[in-house]
Amino acid sequence: MNNLVLGNKTVGENYPAFIIAEIGINHQGDVNIARELIQKAKECGADAVKLQKRSISRILTKAGLEMAYDNRNSFGKTYGEHKKALELSESDYQQLFSFCEEINIIFCASGWDEESIDFLDELGIPYFKMASADLTNFPLLIHTAKKNKPMILSTGMADMKMVQAAYSQIIQLNNQIAILQCTSTYPSAFSEVHLNVLQTYIKEFPNAIIGYSGHEQGIAIPPAAVALGARIIERHFTLDRTMKGGDHAASLEPQGFSKMVRDIHHIEEAMGSTEKKVQDSEAPVFRKLSKSIVSAVDINSGDTITADMLTTKGPGTGISPIRLNELIGKICKINIPTDQVIMEDDIQWQN
Repeated sequence: MNNLVLGNKTVGENYPAFIIAEIGINHQGDVNIARELIQKAKECGADAVKLQKRSISRILTKAGLEMAYDNRNSFGKTYGEHKKALELSESDYQQLFSFCEEINIIFCASGWDEESIDFLDELGIPYFKMASADLTNFPLLIHTAKKNKPMILSTGMADMKMVQAAYSQIIQLNNQIAILQCTSTYPSAFSEVHLNVLQTYIKEFPNAIIGYSGHEQGIAIPPAAVALGARIIERHFTLDRTMKGGDHAASLEPQGFSKMVRDIHHIEEAMGSTEKKVQDSEAPVFRKLSKSIVSAVDINSGDTITADMLTTKGPGTGISPIRLNELIGKICKINIPTDQVIMEDDIQWQN
């Protein structure tokens, strides 16, 4: 696996998981709410925040813009009005980018069209996040790949052939790629999360960074994803899950996000080494709870030790029961009373 440099963070096998707070459109089109979300994400331990940048008339046909969109999560009578209401201005983006620099959190946004990608590139974002909806939008992928910045691909609504095809398009131009397992339902059913796909991705794309973008409820899945090899975690983030809007219900509030970050780092620490060995902290416990070879009868100096002279009891401060057969037939050097731990120096090992 290659490492990726995302802003001031290195992402890879020997580095902490890179955690993205996906603000998306949960700012409700209000730059002040976006600013508050960024501040809270920083306090929760996120490495980066992500918004979504669109040129509304560029991504929808006239019919799509005029489509009726009247529901409890709508911010306009038509889908176009709804989308425009949730879009921040370019000056808002510039303000938020500067704010992120001030508080030392990485700012990013997924660009949903070529114009948005160009704007974000000029703004100075360190990497591009490609939405699942654009995994098959090869013109956009190619346009973005030519910017020669790292690209993170979400793979919701896709099968393996679609993921392979997208990767093949990008790798010809840009080898700085991360691929995130994702299920694009809000919220996702646990039965449709399929964390085992992470292992498939790790084998199929050995030169890419593999991660997880989740829309499920609760905080259990991202730490499990990290245990399975995910090096990037993205989760939707909101101030209040009951707010108006389609993404809030699949988002984490600050308290939950903070706990998720905590659990991820606990899991990383707990993964530890592949070598099985006794820990330094276990040594006193071993002496207290494990067993030693103990005299079952009085043993006199010069006696040849037989099996019926021995038993095993705690503490584990003497000769280990592992060596019981080794001890039989040896000569005792001292008088050992019944029920005493037998020590190494009590025995004449060379007959």
